[in-house]
Amino acid sequence: MANLIPVHRGRLTPTGFEDFYNVLDDFFSDPWTSGHRREAFKLDVEQTDEEYLIEAELPGAKKDEISIELTEGTLQISYNREETKDEENKNYIHRERRSVSSRRSIYLGDANAQGIRAKLDGGILKITVPRQQRKDNSRIIDIE
Repeated sequence: MANLIPVHRGRLTPTGFEDFYNVLDDFFSDPWTSGHRREAFKLDVEQTDEEYLIEAELPGAKKDEISIELTEGTLQISYNREETKDEENKNYIHRERRSVSSRRSIYLGDANAQGIRAKLDGGILKITVPRQQRKDNSRIIDIE
């Protein structure tokens, strides 16, 4: 194992400039320099006998920037925000905009699609997902 070479960003062979390339890769993939930030928001999921309680931290988010979808037991929360300023009569020679997008998925196998509620208050998205009773399809199989 002493001959193993660490792989960084897909390079398999050493070139002599590994540290230099690593710095460049890190700089250009850094969210603050690339102009587009992709980060995961914090998420808490609580389970009770009757429902799931989900809280997502989305500071500064607006309702129209959030999408919530339940598909085959998977709850997906998407957040997409683009910073725009409508400034007229400016003579820019360089202008940048920042955008943030993130998506989190949670598998809730016994989620009931009917009665899901969501509320955004003070940067906290609260989602209540009712649970449904699942049939117990397990059984013991006799061996012949």
